[in-house]
Amino acid sequence: MDLLSKRIKEIGVISIILIVAFSLGLLFYIQSITEHDIKSNLLSQQKQRQIGSTLDISLHAGSDLNLVVGMLDGLANSLYLQQGDLSSDKSSKLVGQRYTEFSKVIDRLFLLDKNNIVKHSFSPAGSEGAILGADYSLRDWIMKTRTTLKPVFSDGFEREGMYTIFISYPIISRDTGHFLGIIATSIPTVPFFAHYGNVEHIDRQFLVAYDSNGTMLANGASPTLVGQNFFGSYTQRFINHNFILNNLTHALLEGNPGVGIYDYGRGERLTTGSPIFVNGKPTYFVQVVTPTTQIYSDVNGLLSIEDVKMFTLLGSTFAAISVLIILLFKWTGILNTEVKRRTKELDISNSQLALANEKLKIRDKMQEEFINIAAHELRTPIQPIIGLSEVLRYRKTEGQLQQDKILDVIIRNAKRLRNLSEDILDVTRIESNSLLLNKEKFDLNQLILNAIADSRNYSTTKNKDNDIKIEPVFNGKDIHIEADKNRINQVISNLLANAIKFTKQGTITILTETKEGNGAGLDGRKGVIVAVRDCGSGIDLGILPKLFTKFTSSSEGGTGLGLFISKSIIEAHGGRIWANNNENDNGATFTFWLPMIR
Repeated sequence: MDLLSKRIKEIGVISIILIVAFSLGLLFYIQSITEHDIKSNLLSQQKQRQIGSTLDISLHAGSDLNLVVGMLDGLANSLYLQQGDLSSDKSSKLVGQRYTEFSKVIDRLFLLDKNNIVKHSFSPAGSEGAILGADYSLRDWIMKTRTTLKPVFSDGFEREGMYTIFISYPIISRDTGHFLGIIATSIPTVPFFAHYGNVEHIDRQFLVAYDSNGTMLANGASPTLVGQNFFGSYTQRFINHNFILNNLTHALLEGNPGVGIYDYGRGERLTTGSPIFVNGKPTYFVQVVTPTTQIYSDVNGLLSIEDVKMFTLLGSTFAAISVLIILLFKWTGILNTEVKRRTKELDISNSQLALANEKLKIRDKMQEEFINIAAHELRTPIQPIIGLSEVLRYRKTEGQLQQDKILDVIIRNAKRLRNLSEDILDVTRIESNSLLLNKEKFDLNQLILNAIADSRNYSTTKNKDNDIKIEPVFNGKDIHIEADKNRINQVISNLLANAIKFTKQGTITILTETKEGNGAGLDGRKGVIVAVRDCGSGIDLGILPKLFTKFTSSSEGGTGLGLFISKSIIEAHGGRIWANNNENDNGATFTFWLPMIR
């Protein structure tokens, strides 16, 4: 009897061990499947987001190139150039003004007569420009412009150690149809595409840009690839003749967007591509490349925590098993019940996670599609309105005063549409973590004075019947910081525009001072405080807690995007922004803090 009892206990212990081993294997298997599903969902979501962001980059780059083409069109149809007077000081002054306006995008701007001789040339100080009197007849893009009498976009080629593209525009007399000359510009490709993404570092998401022949104009994988043809031997050795990437790039150069995942020996990558349309035609091409390790980096930490939890749970389980072996038969029912409960909870958790991921994917896709389409549709009519309106300004006709008033209304509303589309694109960049900063050192006080001058013009237009003053209060002469000058100007202009909108009468004060960051949760760091104080009606207490979130707007109107974008810009610089109502007076004060140059 004792022998039988002992045998039964041995069988029971062996059964428990087998059950435990099976349960552990099942647990690891379920854990592996869960991790795989989570990573697959993340990759699928990133793929959709990256397709949208690549389209956004191509639309933005195409829009900027169309702006340059619009500028060349405006010059070609201007009064002085249409008269055929290409050598005069007036023509030189007009071309110089346009070069100054577009110098952040273009490298050179030069004017050639009908014999392809350079008459005027503008380029950055210290760089080699077009030589006055030089004959450009042998340039392929010049010959093609003369032959087709249409704008020509050159392929990339090296100039002064930098890869460059040229855009040339024929000057044709509207009265006689005769060819009068060519207005042309050059654009350095690497700095141009750096405006839209990373073109220097391979260890994070980067851009690759091509001309129509497949020559790379910019490439974040390696600077040595710039100027190389993608299908050439050098590049093919670099990518180990990867079949997927070759097919993806070949389809892109034929004008077809695409997406692919591959590994050519430097880690797995997700790549999306989209053509850049200029004047309605695919002219250049861009790819966005993301290492999948970057996609999984956030979730890996969470999965590690879950693994620790799992192993902790396993340790507890083994301790419990030791007790269960002693009380084998007594605890068998309890153990079975617990295993079933845990298994059911795990199934429910997996189902809820899958449902939540699906809803999130649908919402993100709908939101990104809406923003991209809306921004594109808003931007499309803007340039023709502005370009044609500015062309009309050069045409002197009867009733000029009434015409100028109408044009002012057209240009002002077109610029409002352009600003709205830029705000929408900024929100897309912020939410997709692709907001990039181009930092430089500059005097903050001088930037504020320039913003005040611009805002005074806005105040005159917006509040014609109101008496509003804008006064700067500077505690010190110069305050030098290192930041993105254009983005900080965008924040200051937004705050001043808000102050003007809500102030009916009185003085708007903008104050700067250097200050340690104690208080305001800034850990004692040295920085600069900028405060904009208005005399308006103050901030509604119901709006105050969500003031810097998207689409928060008062009854005064507006999209509610400006403060959200401003907050994101300041925080991207390592700063902080806040607002409060004035204590003993009407109005409110908006304040932000930025770190100083170390």
